[in-house]
Amino acid sequence: MKPGLASPRDPALPSVRELPPRWKWLLRGFRRYVRRYLARHFHAVRLSRTSSPLPQDSSLPLLVVLNHPSWWDPLIGLFLSGLLPQHEHFAFIDAQALGRYRFMSRLGFLGIELNTYRGAADFLRYGLSVLSRPGHALWVTAQGRFVDVRTRPVHLEAGVGHLAARLSHGLILPIALEYTFWTERTPEALIRIGAPLVLESGNTLSPPQWTEVITAALTQTMDALAAEAIRQREEDFQILLMGQSGIGGWYESWQRLRAFFRGKTYHPEHASIMRREDEAINRNSA
Repeated sequence: MKPGLASPRDPALPSVRELPPRWKWLLRGFRRYVRRYLARHFHAVRLSRTSSPLPQDSSLPLLVVLNHPSWWDPLIGLFLSGLLPQHEHFAFIDAQALGRYRFMSRLGFLGIELNTYRGAADFLRYGLSVLSRPGHALWVTAQGRFVDVRTRPVHLEAGVGHLAARLSHGLILPIALEYTFWTERTPEALIRIGAPLVLESGNTLSPPQWTEVITAALTQTMDALAAEAIRQREEDFQILLMGQSGIGGWYESWQRLRAFFRGKTYHPEHASIMRREDEAINRNSA
């Protein structure tokens, strides 16, 4: 959404738009598919242990604001939404893509036109419709396009500030995502949850002020996650989902066979191999 495309207090702008019905059985099945898909493509999905706890108060609407480093973000968001079963979850998608995959509307995806006045208005209409309901959550990749996680300053589209300025209660939750390679052939999906911003009655911040506040909160969360990603310490993270490990191919098959004939347990993780090699070097040098 481009800055200035719609005013949050425009009297001609309807306050809400009807939400499509969701099929919970389809959502449960698709979440299972997403878990398997992520497990095939990542070594692990990890949550920073110093993250803020996920809000559990189902009486409050929740605006989740994520950075947008990759194509994987919607799937990670869908996976994370399963950790908040007490909320009804919705997210935005390009209207053209939704036209090709109509079943996604039954999963809670809301189609909007990108970079148009109509799309900006629908962003607010749908957003207000979701967030006017207790226990509903709206997920927004607020950068509006793929942006490298190290790019500073962080820039968010103005729509998220316009939406926050129209709300009288609820929580805004910044979540940072990052995908990086450590010691395995498959990448790590890293997540950090920032401290929620509280929306209360008497909300007087303007849309640009809200955009600035949310940008600062998301930037702080991204910076903290970046520092943890660089340190590459597995103990800094809780494993939410374990995926692919090992080298793969003929070499791993040989290593498994070798361990079997030696009566040993094979550990496919490359980090485990490196630790054993370091221990052997230390024993030989002692």
